[in-house]
Amino acid sequence: MAANGSTGSATEPPGLETQWREIDSLNQQQLRAGDSWYLLDKRWFDRWKEFVHTGDQNSTSYPGKIDNTPLYEDLDSYHLKERLSENEDFILVPAEAWHKLLSWYDMMKDQPPLERKVVDLPSTVKVEVYPVEIYLCLSSNLESTVPASFSRADKIHAIHQKIRQHFDVSETAESRLWMRSTDSSLERLRNLNMTVLDSCLSSGMTVIMEIRNADGTWPTTRPQIMRNSADEDSYRGLPGVCGLTNLGNTCFMNSALQCLSNTPPLTEYFLRNSYLEELNFSNPLGMKGEIAEAYADVIKQMWSGRHYSVVPRAFKTKVGHFASQFLGYQQHDSQELLSFLLDGLHEDLNRVKKKEYIELRDADGRPDQEVAEEAWRNHLRRNDSVIVDTFHGLFKSTLVCPECNKVSVTFDPFCYLSVPLPVSKERVMEVFYVSLDPTAKPTQYRLIVPKAGRVSDLCAALSQATDVPPNQMAVADVFNHRFYRIYQADESLSCILDRDDIFVYQLSSGCVDQDGEEVVMAVYMRERSHYRDYGSGSNSYGTSLFGHPLLMSVPRAQCTREDLYQLLLKRLARYVRPLDPSEEVEEEEEEDDEEELYKAQTNGVSDDEGEEDSEEAGPSKKEEETQESNQAEEQNNCQSEASPSSEGEERAEEEESSSEPDRGSSTEEGQSACGSTDTNSQDATDGDQSAGAEPSGKEDEDEDEEDEEEAASCAQANKRLPGRRRYTERRKKALFTIQAVNSNGTTERGMGEADGSFSFSSQPYVAIDWDPDMKKKYYNENEAEKYIKHQSMDVPHQQTTVQLQECIELFTTVETLEEENPWYCPTCKKHQLATKKLDLWSLPEVLIIHLKRFSYTKYSREKLDTIVEFPLRDLDFSGFLLKKTVNSTEPPCRYDLIAVSNHYGGLRDGHYTSYARNKDNGQWYYFDDSKVTYAREEQIVTSAAYLLFYQRQDKIRQPTVPPPAPSSTQPENHVSSQTLDGVDGASSCVSMETD
Repeated sequence: MAANGSTGSATEPPGLETQWREIDSLNQQQLRAGDSWYLLDKRWFDRWKEFVHTGDQNSTSYPGKIDNTPLYEDLDSYHLKERLSENEDFILVPAEAWHKLLSWYDMMKDQPPLERKVVDLPSTVKVEVYPVEIYLCLSSNLESTVPASFSRADKIHAIHQKIRQHFDVSETAESRLWMRSTDSSLERLRNLNMTVLDSCLSSGMTVIMEIRNADGTWPTTRPQIMRNSADEDSYRGLPGVCGLTNLGNTCFMNSALQCLSNTPPLTEYFLRNSYLEELNFSNPLGMKGEIAEAYADVIKQMWSGRHYSVVPRAFKTKVGHFASQFLGYQQHDSQELLSFLLDGLHEDLNRVKKKEYIELRDADGRPDQEVAEEAWRNHLRRNDSVIVDTFHGLFKSTLVCPECNKVSVTFDPFCYLSVPLPVSKERVMEVFYVSLDPTAKPTQYRLIVPKAGRVSDLCAALSQATDVPPNQMAVADVFNHRFYRIYQADESLSCILDRDDIFVYQLSSGCVDQDGEEVVMAVYMRERSHYRDYGSGSNSYGTSLFGHPLLMSVPRAQCTREDLYQLLLKRLARYVRPLDPSEEVEEEEEEDDEEELYKAQTNGVSDDEGEEDSEEAGPSKKEEETQESNQAEEQNNCQSEASPSSEGEERAEEEESSSEPDRGSSTEEGQSACGSTDTNSQDATDGDQSAGAEPSGKEDEDEDEEDEEEAASCAQANKRLPGRRRYTERRKKALFTIQAVNSNGTTERGMGEADGSFSFSSQPYVAIDWDPDMKKKYYNENEAEKYIKHQSMDVPHQQTTVQLQECIELFTTVETLEEENPWYCPTCKKHQLATKKLDLWSLPEVLIIHLKRFSYTKYSREKLDTIVEFPLRDLDFSGFLLKKTVNSTEPPCRYDLIAVSNHYGGLRDGHYTSYARNKDNGQWYYFDDSKVTYAREEQIVTSAAYLLFYQRQDKIRQPTVPPPAPSSTQPENHVSSQTLDGVDGASSCVSMETD
């Protein structure tokens, strides 16, 4: 498809200043859903900017025709390259700006315009650079498919029309669409007004059009591809023992569905088709019966005994359609999904077709029995469904005004119990303590601190174990060999996560002030690469961080290079071997300007740009730093493996003792910026090279030419430096050099004062720079990594264990309402912070207990891993019920466990699974998405239990199918491997109650 105007129809453009003003103004437009924006090659756009800013109509910088060639994989299909980055590979311009540029400059022949739509996705509006690419075909010929691209904001109707046009299907022909995913599952696309996004259509899928026959029948009851594979055709399994495929972060949904699937009264209701007579299509609070039908489809497939695993894509689509929070494939809370599903099923199956208005009455001193019966009758007048029959119970809520003592009693229905867990006020933290004693290894301690405490409390706890005053401690989070954060004493401990590596450093004195006599200095360890980074346009060496950083207090008077060098030698004595007397030879050095040799450009970041970025944002997110660190570590590994030969080592030692300077040292020490080349570059093994460096396997003559060119360039640089002194002095050999750096350790700062001392205006960071050969010879990496475990680490961490009955008791205790949710007292005529007490009045046949593991306060958010011990049988609620037994025939309130939803992980990531007892054979099974295995009863009670499903004993039927023999081999039903949401999924399984 050629672009309009791409055959020489460009118009006379306006003046250059006018062009820039018009395009720049148009580019400031806000994104609006449905608008069209265009991709434009970044290099062409940069040439155009240079042309309009510095050129004229006859300038040689004229950009020429618009050319997007670099953005395509090939010029035959004009398929866009994968993983293109905005503002690096391309820019986006609005339609009006694109058409102006096209009219002024034309476009390369046959290149299609890269038009993209602005789509309104959940929580964001963005230009859809990569649309959904699907295949289209007719059911009569599934092999003949054509590719097509659609925006996620396009309606299914657009796909319908595209198929009609391409396959020449008459507009009068009645048709329907089916969606086929890569796993050969098929489902109807019923609503043509749904968007591609809402329909869960993704790239690689196929949309099939089926055309109705002339006799009014469809060619197939279901398309051919809908039939099961040969394996599933022959498979005969136990009904209900069926997995659910993870569609991408949908383990929360699968877990809730498995629990409901193994709730006997609800499943039998759907398997008997009782729901067909009770579908409520007119309920304004319902979902036109679609949620009930979608749920019925899933249950019937799971209980057909014909599938290893079911793909609940249609159900997921329906849920996302009616509850926008579940759109897409973000991660959610299984309890939130369960709450929505039970409410949706109730409204879709509500036997009350028209709800009447009912005015609620207060108890006003009436007997509880009377008020409770009235409340339940009123509830059934508006809500009557299988969900109410199975899951609804009754609370008694008592509010007492603190001012007038007005007592308000109401009875409210509930669908599940959300019970709190006892929250510990203490927290266990593990830290590494680094002593001032240079010979002492770091020691790992396990400390008990106040959960709501501050960093000073952590220091106080460590002080008791070490006898070091808390004010002589500095606490820092170490990540990727650098300080991710240095904490102040008054900061909250909630800022520190359990997975953080916390180091506590002993300082030589306490209460170090910013303007005091001592300064707390952060020290990084860096290794220089063997090769200069010529590719970046400088003569500097790349560096990479390694080892553990240090925090140490240093007298300001000793913040000179020589003094710091001696201090650091003492501090590193445990794992840095000092120079032998025979090695401490004096060298002749030519003084040079250090900044010429070791410019403030490290790892490809210039001094201006890198320092600005680092100082503005500080350390980047840990996930981004990990990638950067891994690249650096890979580079280090490459370099460490390329060890020089013995001959090369001898030559290196000779050159070290004669003419080669320690790179990066100060001018005051008289080191030359243009000394001999890196000796290791000649002796490294073939194939090893650092970023921007020449390969190490070059011929000797090439290296000689390079050395001569470098010497010539250095000599020329010396001539260019004004006021430069060149003389020779003698000094002792140094193990390493010291550089002032930014907080990331990536960019060098100024050289300090003229006398060689450092000047610091804020938190000082310095780097110890090691030459690779010196590091290999004098730095003991194994010793540097060693640490000691304190005896506190040997004490096993006792996980908190509580009984389920304790949680229920806590649920029924008196509490005071929060300020954000006061109660309006009808007597005082104002809102009051009343006391509230909830009691259980009546319980349903199936009781769902939600363990509130996710704790939220104004200051912290956490997941509680407390083990709640819950009984599998004979859970007795008679002691918690206020309702008194009317006669002896009323069944006792004893319950047996039938299902458990588990959550593994934390707030940011996690995975849901479930245990469930099959109603037909009484056997317990473990459901992990599509994987199903047998489970033993002793495995069920864990710290991951999140939702508990109990059924009243008098309603439990005896198994109709014998359970599997204990001695038999216990097979695994599985179709696809386990998916850990938030670990190997797209985004974190953020399992929050309020997500």
